[in-house]
Amino acid sequence: MKNLISHLKQYQPKLEQERVDQQTIITFLSHNADALERTNTIAHVTTSTIVVNPAMDRVVFGFHNIYQSWGWIGGHNDGDDDCHHVALKETMEETGLTRLTFYSKDIFMLDVIYVPFHLKNGKHVSDHLHLNITYLLIADEQERLVHAEEEHQGMQWFAIKDVLKMVKEPRMIPIYQKAFAKIMLIKEHRS
Repeated sequence: MKNLISHLKQYQPKLEQERVDQQTIITFLSHNADALERTNTIAHVTTSTIVVNPAMDRVVFGFHNIYQSWGWIGGHNDGDDDCHHVALKETMEETGLTRLTFYSKDIFMLDVIYVPFHLKNGKHVSDHLHLNITYLLIADEQERLVHAEEEHQGMQWFAIKDVLKMVKEPRMIPIYQKAFAKIMLIKEHRS
């Protein structure tokens, strides 16, 4: 857990929302030894990825079974404090992509995300928070996409400029908008 907290402290947020969420996540991890496990039913760490093509104009989204919406890739850390490992593992499992590279080993975004109660595998999951760490991954657009049927109904490349039309979770739209704005800044600095 100390390595994860150190990794979080190295992140340099540019937005007030991320400064607040960074401190919230660090404080929660410092006081909850089980914050990496789903057994902490108040909040737990998750790792997500924004997967883009090398041109950074297309993104992979999956249609999530629980949320009935297109969205990013990721999952629960389930005890693993190595978020880089979780990012790659979850992305490979959920998309079938294997030729993945980190744009940077640095955290791309931080968010505390409210998750409403739902059923998972027929069991009730109470309202809780995801203490989410996101990385930006680059993938080969020619590699075949697959999806894990227990998680998603489909997996697809979308033009970044169009994908928000496919998102049916209002609470996630600002998070994706933030991600795409950061990607635009990266593209501007590269050109």
